[in-house]
Amino acid sequence: MLDAAVETGVKRFILLSSVKAMAEPGDECVDEDWPGEPVSAYGRAKRAAEDAVLEAGIKYGMHVVNLRLAMVYGRGGKGNLERMARGIRAGWFPRLPDTGNRRSLVHVDDVVVAARAVADAPAANGRTYIVADPRPYSGREIFDTIRGVSPRLTFPWSVPAPVLRAGGAVADWGGRLLGRPLPLNSEMVERLLGSACYSPARIERELGWWAKVGLEEGAREMLGVDKR
Repeated sequence: MLDAAVETGVKRFILLSSVKAMAEPGDECVDEDWPGEPVSAYGRAKRAAEDAVLEAGIKYGMHVVNLRLAMVYGRGGKGNLERMARGIRAGWFPRLPDTGNRRSLVHVDDVVVAARAVADAPAANGRTYIVADPRPYSGREIFDTIRGVSPRLTFPWSVPAPVLRAGGAVADWGGRLLGRPLPLNSEMVERLLGSACYSPARIERELGWWAKVGLEEGAREMLGVDKR
C-alpha cells in the first residue's frame, strides 16, 4: 500500500495500527513511550508496519501518522465487545466479577474523527498516537453498562474469577476437540479480567482531539438502542 501510495502521488498516509504494537502494560496505564516490544505475532506485525510508514514518510516526504487504536467497538463490529454484548443479550454470558481491572476502549466514530484530525494537522506528521477514551473501564463496568442499555434482561449474579478461568480452560479443551475456538475461552476470559490501559494524553495535548463517545452512548449505538 505504501508503494502504491508513492507511485500514485498520495500526500497523506494514516495507518490504523493497534495498541498491541506496544509491550503489554500489565497493571499500568501507559503512553506511547512505554518501553519494550510487542509479544504477539499480531503486535509485531503492527510495529513493523508502523516503522515502514515512518520510514516512507521520511524517504518520500509524505505526511504520515500512526494511530494506535484501543479496542474499537460500534454497530456492525465483530470484535470481542460485540461478541460479549451478544452473549449478554442472549442471556448466557455471566456477570463479571469486580477485579478492579482497567481496559481502554474507543468508539468507531471517535476513530474516524481522529483519523481526519491527524490527516489535516501538519504537527501530526511523523507522529504516533494512542487513540482511546480517556477513561478506562473495568470488566464489571462494561458488563453492567451493556446489560443496562439492553432491552433484554440477563441474570444478575456474578461468577468468581477462578470459576471463569476454569471455564475458559474447559472451553479451550472443547475447542480443540471441535477444531474451532469457543466463545468464552481462556484468552477472552483473561481479556475480561485483566487490565489493558492506554493513555491518549499525547493526541489530546498536541492536537486537541478528545474521545466524545462514552461507554453508555457507545453501547446504545452498538446495540441499536434508542436513548430513553
